[in-house]
Amino acid sequence: MFDRLQQMEDRYIDLGDQMALPEIQNDREAMHKASKAHRDLEETVEKFRDYKQLAKGVEDARAMVADPDMAEMAAEELADLEPKLEAAEAALKIMLLPKDPNDDKNVILEIRAGTGGDEASLFVAEVFRMYQRFAEQHRWKIEVLSESESSVGGLKEVIALIEGDRVYSQMKYESGVHRVQRVPATETQGRVHTSAITVAVLPEAEEVDVKVEQKDLRIDTFCSSGPGGQSVNTTYSAIRITHIPTNTVVSCQDEKSQIKNREKAMRVLRSRLYEVEMQKQHDALAKERKQQVGTGDRSEKIRTYNFPQNRLTDHRIGLTLHQLDLIMTGRLQSIVDALVADDQAQKLRADGAQAA
Repeated sequence: MFDRLQQMEDRYIDLGDQMALPEIQNDREAMHKASKAHRDLEETVEKFRDYKQLAKGVEDARAMVADPDMAEMAAEELADLEPKLEAAEAALKIMLLPKDPNDDKNVILEIRAGTGGDEASLFVAEVFRMYQRFAEQHRWKIEVLSESESSVGGLKEVIALIEGDRVYSQMKYESGVHRVQRVPATETQGRVHTSAITVAVLPEAEEVDVKVEQKDLRIDTFCSSGPGGQSVNTTYSAIRITHIPTNTVVSCQDEKSQIKNREKAMRVLRSRLYEVEMQKQHDALAKERKQQVGTGDRSEKIRTYNFPQNRLTDHRIGLTLHQLDLIMTGRLQSIVDALVADDQAQKLRADGAQAA
């Protein structure tokens, strides 16, 4: 591990030297490449340098223990430094875990009503508002690509693009079935009903990530429907794109411009096709390891929102919080942090088992 860290530090220093060269500074592409590689290494190298400083402190303190005049002070120093050294080493192990190549990507968020009819559609709207507030806290930009309203003011479906710093790294754990338990407004006898919605978080795919051939697409135009201005039902601005090889269908009608609707639909289509490829790789890896690694199975119930008890339970990690009212305002970070920590712990165990 430490040989690898030393190599990373050497590479970090070398990149810093390269960035000071006039020929690199005058080459925009080379400068961008070097600065990105330098930035990617920075956090790990700084943590490694902290570790080396702590290790030197521990070494010096242990050497002083043999001196009767310094023994007491050295013991106090060791009591302070040794836990810090252990924590720094644990943090470095996590930093060296294989990175998810999609963590830096923006995401396509898709939320759909499942069982529960009108109540499920109302919950779709509430969960989408929760994610909007979570995005605001991170200063992410969120743009609705497509939505379908229900007759009671909820949403049957909403698809949105979230752009910002490392969005997928925070949002990827939200994919799955979200169950809600509460008394609907229309319930006269006060009975608790159970409904469900599905959430899909797809890393936004660039054109370089997935190649979509024009010959594989069938593009249909139709009149927009639903609330709107004079252009509704008068112009063929809505777009439906079918990817023929996979029979993947995406439609968009939120914009008055056919071109803009097509651009939005293509962003969603690329991300869905990218997810299919990711799942193939994931399944192949799982088969090779003879165990299922990671999450993302949409058929799996991942979370329950119990409103009468003000309780949220994440079933994957057995986490229960009695602060559902706060969570619904977008305060999701404690849940995300717990899921990240559990994911890292699983990877560390798998890494240790492979090393053994």
